[in-house]
Amino acid sequence: MAFSESGKVWMNGNLVAWKDATVHVATHALHYGTGVFEGIRAYDSPQGTRIFRLAPHMRRLYDSCRVYRMDVPYAFDALNQAVVETVQANGFKACYIRPLVHRGYSQLGVNPMPSPVEVSIIVWEWDAYLGADAVEAGVDVGVSSWTRMAPNTFPALAKASANYANSGLIKMQATVDGYAEGIALDESGLLSEGSGQNLFLVRDGVIYTPGVNSSILQGVTRDSVITIARDLGYEVREQALPREFLYLCDEAFFCGTAVEITPIRSVDRIPVGEGRRGPVTKALQDRFFGILHGTAADTHGWMTQVPAVVGAR
Repeated sequence: MAFSESGKVWMNGNLVAWKDATVHVATHALHYGTGVFEGIRAYDSPQGTRIFRLAPHMRRLYDSCRVYRMDVPYAFDALNQAVVETVQANGFKACYIRPLVHRGYSQLGVNPMPSPVEVSIIVWEWDAYLGADAVEAGVDVGVSSWTRMAPNTFPALAKASANYANSGLIKMQATVDGYAEGIALDESGLLSEGSGQNLFLVRDGVIYTPGVNSSILQGVTRDSVITIARDLGYEVREQALPREFLYLCDEAFFCGTAVEITPIRSVDRIPVGEGRRGPVTKALQDRFFGILHGTAADTHGWMTQVPAVVGAR
């Protein structure tokens, strides 16, 4: 991850210098986690810079705002265009994109509604999230002692800043225990997801993934993987899954904006299958990365073109 402090940030309708993109220490979201956000990526390709599934990501942003009673002060199409313009203004060929909607500076108290709704978009260049060789070699993970939120505690389908306190605990425990990532269970002890990734398992050529009733974020990349898998002729089952399925599956992988599609080679020091990337995972990766990088046809219209900028980095 590399921030470009010479870049531009979109804040409340204007592009401002990176150093000027600041908030007050009394901002409500800093104290109470009253924000929602998205993680989106733009990719370099022979066709130029293109953003992956912009509209579905932004729809989820607006959905998250609805859950948290925040009225976004910009029309949907206008904010989509602001994302494109922010990528263009920074001149990146490929980058990570972070739209953020949060409660700003007014007064401090548990009730967020008196505080104004602020909107910003930042972009930066992004390295491989779990290491340069993870996409091929896979990663070692452990089941976390921290569970995902129970129903009627936090809304798991909202990509809210507050939810990521839970994610941070899962990630820190995994790091201290020597794993690249952690896998969380839901309140019933069934499989949920990673600290910031959806989870897929493969057994006997069938692809399984926890459903939305297992306290998962309904990932845009998750939806893309399911679509690609069915395009390739695989059966996909969204259902409740017991923990032990991690140790019995033939293949396992994470997916998400940051990790893309990353194989899991072991869980709790037990090898997954043969302890390396399996054929189903590789087939999904080949089609997925082909679409992202412009070497496979974008048959579902997932990529949004960013107008070229002279001197793009």
